[in-house]
Amino acid sequence: MIRHLFTLMWNRRRANALLIVEILLAFVVLFAVGTIGVDLWANYRQPLGFEYKQAWQANIAFGSQPRAERFATLQQVLARLRGLPGVQGVAVSAANTPFSFNDSQSSVDETDAKGKVVRSANTVNIFNVGPELREVLNLQVTAGRWFESGDVTPGVHGPIVIDERLREVFFPSSAQAIGKLLSLDKKQWRVVGVVQAYRADGELQTPVPALMQPVFAADTAFLPDALLLRVAPGSGAALEKRLTDEIRRIGPTWSATVRTLPAMHASQVRTLLTKPVLLGLMSIFLLLNVALGLFGVLWLNINQRRAELGVRRALGAPAGAISRQVVGEILVLTTFGLGLGLLVAVQFPLLGAFEIKAGVYLTAMALAAVGLYVLAAVCAFYPGQLAAGIRPAVALREE
Repeated sequence: MIRHLFTLMWNRRRANALLIVEILLAFVVLFAVGTIGVDLWANYRQPLGFEYKQAWQANIAFGSQPRAERFATLQQVLARLRGLPGVQGVAVSAANTPFSFNDSQSSVDETDAKGKVVRSANTVNIFNVGPELREVLNLQVTAGRWFESGDVTPGVHGPIVIDERLREVFFPSSAQAIGKLLSLDKKQWRVVGVVQAYRADGELQTPVPALMQPVFAADTAFLPDALLLRVAPGSGAALEKRLTDEIRRIGPTWSATVRTLPAMHASQVRTLLTKPVLLGLMSIFLLLNVALGLFGVLWLNINQRRAELGVRRALGAPAGAISRQVVGEILVLTTFGLGLGLLVAVQFPLLGAFEIKAGVYLTAMALAAVGLYVLAAVCAFYPGQLAAGIRPAVALREE
């Protein structure tokens, strides 16, 4: 039966060429949407590594104050903010804070005793943060320890903390990473700890390995772009106003913009989901057109083949067999379109396009194929029932 259906549809391939092309295009669109959706879901399932529900960010502008005076003013601001009721912690940070769409990336190398590069990670997120960041965002240390005030000693390699993703590039286990040296910006740094993750670019972005360098209170060369604060539950506009007022009072030329990390997270999610949602709506419109095309072709074929179907019923073919034939024909037609679509889609994992894992592409192919088969079966169900209901005597008399 299946062989007969394939032979029948192959002989009618020219008549159904446009419909096959339409199925091909529908598969390509579903494959694209599926790839984006599966990739987003795979990213979302990875640990974020920090808690942001009770965290705020204050962006600092120093105004016209001379640079030499800014460090002293900063220390006063930090001391005052940490003493405010409702503020549970304050950490300095560079501009690449969580959900800010800012990044600072570099390559990191592991070198041997002779300085020869053994392994490299070409794209690593580099974070310059205060040691208070662990308490502010509740980072999860999986090995070693977090930064301590005695870590920076003249003539000794500076401390860094890496995440599990970067650890996997260089070291077999978290324990083996502690105490090892990594090269960054032509300097060597000693790994003192490993955290689960620090995905400041959000859970929908592709995870990138992270490395954190400490900024201690005595570091006069670093002026932060932002302050990250942990606030008490229920804090609102009153605390926000007091923060900005205190910053202006201590630094008259300074200004600050305070945003909550939950609000920044929601804004980032909306931005990142805009394109996938629009593409999804386009694919729904295309699928509706494909469904109408399949339904129309089946309806026309049944009307043109009433005599043929009537003869089959007269020869004893049951109604179920007629219905299965109609559904089978459209599934075979869908297979022709899918075959061409798969030839296009399989090129993406083979070429490693867009740095997306092959498993994501394969899952998207499977979802697109299943979706089109389901659509074809649904569109063929009612015409199949109509074909099964044809009475032999009526069909032959009409002919």
